[in-house]
Amino acid sequence: MAPDSGASGPRRASGPRTLTLKAGTSWSEAWRRCLAVAPEAFRDDRVLNLWQAGWRADGRPLPATSPVDGSPIAGAPRLDRDTARQAVRASLDQHRAWRHVPLDERRARVAATLDALAEHRELLALLLVWEIGKPWRLAQADVDRAVDGVRWYVDGIEPMIAGRVPLEGPVSNIASWNYPMSVLVHALLVQALAGNAVVAKTPTDGGVACLTLACALAAREGVPVTLVSGGGGELSEALVRAPEIGCVSFVGGRDTGAAVATAVADLGKRHILEQEGLNTWGIWNHSDWDALTAVVPKLFDYGKQRCTAYPRFVVQRELFDAFLAAYLPAVRTLRVGHPLAVDRPDDPFPALDFGPVINAAKAKELTDQVAEAVDRGAIPLHRGNPADARFLPGQDTSAYVQPVTLLNPPPSSPLHHAEPFGPVDTIVLVDTEAELLAAMNASNGALVATLATDDRATYDRLAPQIRAFKVGHGKPRSRGDRDELFGGFGASWRGAFVGGELLVRAVTQGPADERLPGNFPDHHLMP
Repeated sequence: MAPDSGASGPRRASGPRTLTLKAGTSWSEAWRRCLAVAPEAFRDDRVLNLWQAGWRADGRPLPATSPVDGSPIAGAPRLDRDTARQAVRASLDQHRAWRHVPLDERRARVAATLDALAEHRELLALLLVWEIGKPWRLAQADVDRAVDGVRWYVDGIEPMIAGRVPLEGPVSNIASWNYPMSVLVHALLVQALAGNAVVAKTPTDGGVACLTLACALAAREGVPVTLVSGGGGELSEALVRAPEIGCVSFVGGRDTGAAVATAVADLGKRHILEQEGLNTWGIWNHSDWDALTAVVPKLFDYGKQRCTAYPRFVVQRELFDAFLAAYLPAVRTLRVGHPLAVDRPDDPFPALDFGPVINAAKAKELTDQVAEAVDRGAIPLHRGNPADARFLPGQDTSAYVQPVTLLNPPPSSPLHHAEPFGPVDTIVLVDTEAELLAAMNASNGALVATLATDDRATYDRLAPQIRAFKVGHGKPRSRGDRDELFGGFGASWRGAFVGGELLVRAVTQGPADERLPGNFPDHHLMP
């Protein structure tokens, strides 16, 4: 559903509704639970910053609203650059002490943190629902993947760290808002387990309360974590360029990532920069349409606000009718709405594919891009019906976008070459294998791709020419867990690859002549 573009205010659900908020899930109830669980980190109506091993009421809290219904929630307390520099210097002091803590003690403290995160799993998940709009199932999965993933490292860290030492300075983490637990908190705890103090910047667009609670639980166990908030421009000098920082870990878009990449290259600093790419799903000499119908709804999880989402289908022209026969019935089954709206207060959480996008501004951007693409020649094949969405009576729906599918977005449209990061699919038709490969490589590198073809020999011949780190054969690929490696080709990744042992290697020092697997300015090395 698109937001109003005029001055009439936020768009609101209308008509008779019977839905209500699930009992015990309001933002005010979640906030009261945060105050009770971690009173050191939450104060009245604001969260605090964590640095120099203490919670501080510094920084200017910005107003924030939930994408779920536009209601007020806690905003990030933005630090100025001088305070951020002090926080980084204090983190270096923590790092110098922590790197000498025996591994068994580090492991015990991280394991205790995981136990605490598991104990408060439901509260962490509820915060994710309100702050970034995740449906309940996906919010719980984000917490579980963080806990289970770090446990794998706790259980098997010895061989990964044998012959290696921590970095000379703390690891600085700047990550997008979409996976606060399974990406950011996961990375923080593995970095600390490997012997590093860690610094994290709360994402500008959401997740501050969830991250604050997670970091409070870690800090209680003596894990050396620093959590600060602020604008990227204000804090980049401290979090990227400061000489105290031993490694920069970044997850986000290409524009911001390019600036970070330039800075770390100039400084010769260890870095892990995961950036966006247009992940594509190719269809060539394919006949298993039942498999495609089954997977399409899963590809819309969290409204495609994932770095491994597939927003582009590249389809052999002579198969287009069969593709549509398989695709359209599947996309029409998508369930969209308020993640906490139920028929009766004690009902289970609703089973949704996605709720809102991250904010009303993003919803408007997507809606405008779709309208512009259609105006310039794209053909709309599917638009979700707002009347089918599940909303509370009168709620603000400005951040909701119904699923849209467009055929042949024009080259002038951002939807032609960039990841929309929302529930918008585009389809490009091709006639030759060369066209297929060119269309699948439209963004100069991607994190994942899939080629659906009946012939294994065709897959084996074409897959190596697809510029994605992971390529599936008729099945989606993901970032992965535990021992699965992850990285990217082209502009989708800069620096060290991660996943499994590589994540530990990326944040530790080995032999002096070591060349880490990754995509660096002076070399590209596959694992």
